[in-house]
Amino acid sequence: MGVIGKLRVQKAEPTVELPLDRILMDDCIAAMASLPDRSIDMIFADPPYNLQLGGDLHRPDGSQVDAVDDDWDKFDSYAAYDAFTKAWLKEARRILKDNGTIWVIGSYHNIFRVGAAVQDEGYWILNDIVWRKANPMPNFKGTRFTNAHETLIWASKSEGSRYTFNYRAMKTLNDELQMRSDWSFPICSGQERIKRGGTKAHPTQKPEALLYRILLACTKPGDVVLDPFFGTGTTGAVAKRLGRRWIGIEREATYIEVASERIEAALPLDESAVTTMMSPKAAPKVPFGTIVETGMLVPGTMLSDAKRRWHAIVRADGSLQTEGEEGSIHKVGARLQGAPSCNGWTFWHYEEAGKLTPIDALRQRYILATEP
Repeated sequence: MGVIGKLRVQKAEPTVELPLDRILMDDCIAAMASLPDRSIDMIFADPPYNLQLGGDLHRPDGSQVDAVDDDWDKFDSYAAYDAFTKAWLKEARRILKDNGTIWVIGSYHNIFRVGAAVQDEGYWILNDIVWRKANPMPNFKGTRFTNAHETLIWASKSEGSRYTFNYRAMKTLNDELQMRSDWSFPICSGQERIKRGGTKAHPTQKPEALLYRILLACTKPGDVVLDPFFGTGTTGAVAKRLGRRWIGIEREATYIEVASERIEAALPLDESAVTTMMSPKAAPKVPFGTIVETGMLVPGTMLSDAKRRWHAIVRADGSLQTEGEEGSIHKVGARLQGAPSCNGWTFWHYEEAGKLTPIDALRQRYILATEP
C-alpha cells in the first residue's frame, strides 16, 4: 500500500472487505476481480472512447488542439475494443448488487458498441441520457456538425431489479417538473478544469454537476459507488460531498495523484443538506395527528390555504373544523374546493415568521428529527 497525496492507494488484492474511499492502482478488470460478489450499489463508468484520431488537429489560428491521443484510448481494432468492453462489463455485473445500477458514458465513437455489449451481458437498459454540452468544442475543419453531446446509458442488473430511483428528488431539482432524459451542462472549463503545468490534467474530465445529478438520482447516503475508470476523481469528489462511499480504479499514477489531492480537498455537505425529498412510496407515513401530539402544531392554531380564501382550526384529535365542515386535513380541503381529493399537507398553511408555510414543512422536520 502506498500514499499519493493524502489518500491511501493500494494494489488490488482479493478481499472480503471493501476498500472504501480508496483508489486501487491497477487495470480495471483485475481490480474488479478482487472485489466480492454483489457488493457495489452503483457503478459509473467512463471507459476509453476509442476515438481513432488520425493526425494532429489545429484551430483556424494554427494552434494545436489538446485532443485525446493517450495510449489508454488506443485499441488495435474494433474487435479488441469489443473484447475489452465485454470483459469489464462482465466483471462489473458480478460485483453489482442485484438492485444496483450502472451508468456508462460515451460518444458516437463507442457508445453504440458499448450499448450492444451492455444488453449482451444481461443488463436491462432503463434510459439513455443525452448530455447536451452548453459550450461544445467547435468543429474546426468545418466538415461535419459540431459534436455537442455525449450519451449515457443507465441500466439495471436485470429486468426485474428493484433499483433505486429518487424520483421526488429529481422532480424537486427540476422546479417540480419531471426530469427529462436530455441534460444540459457545460464541459469542464475555467476553475473546474484541473491543470498541471498549464495543460489539462486529463483530456476527458467530466463536470461535477453531471455526477451530482447521477448520484442524487439513484443512490442513497452510505451507498457504495465504484468508478472503474477513475481519472482525476470526479466521482470520488462528488460522492464525498453527498455522503456516499466510493471506490476508484485507475492505473495511471499521474491521474491518481491529481484525484487524491482533489478528493482530499472536497468538503462533504452537512448531513441535513444531504437529505433529499423521497417518493411517496419511500416516505415514512406521518399522520397529521402526530404533528399535533408532539406539539409542533398546537390545537387552536388557525390554518389557511395559500391565498387565504379558506380557514380552519386545528382540533386536539388532529381534525380540522371550519364553518360547516370538519374532518381530516385532506377531506376538509377537498370539500372546500369542491374537488374529489386534496393533498392537505400542501394545501393547508400555518403562519411562521410573518409568512404562510405549508404544514408539510412540519412533517419534514418531524421525519428528520426521528430518523435513526
